[in-house]
Amino acid sequence: MNKSQLISAVAEKSSMTKKDAEAAVNAVTDIIINALKEGEKVQIVGFGTFEVKTRSARMGRNPKTGESISVPESKHPSFSASKALKDQIN
Repeated sequence: MNKSQLISAVAEKSSMTKKDAEAAVNAVTDIIINALKEGEKVQIVGFGTFEVKTRSARMGRNPKTGESISVPESKHPSFSASKALKDQIN
């Protein structure tokens, strides 16, 4: 499912117009992104948790030359599904 299909499904399920559903979907994603940028954890009960994790700096290898390179510390978004979501899927 892509974003436009999600918007259509939200519009159909909630009896909203597609324009209103698009605004709602965009608002939710923007709120989650802004919270993650501020280092907050976003927990949706029954669905899962979004959070930012840190990858520590490490030594890597350039696959083309075999030369060792330093890979700096970085942050990445992470999602953990809740037990309720896992149970619904299984």
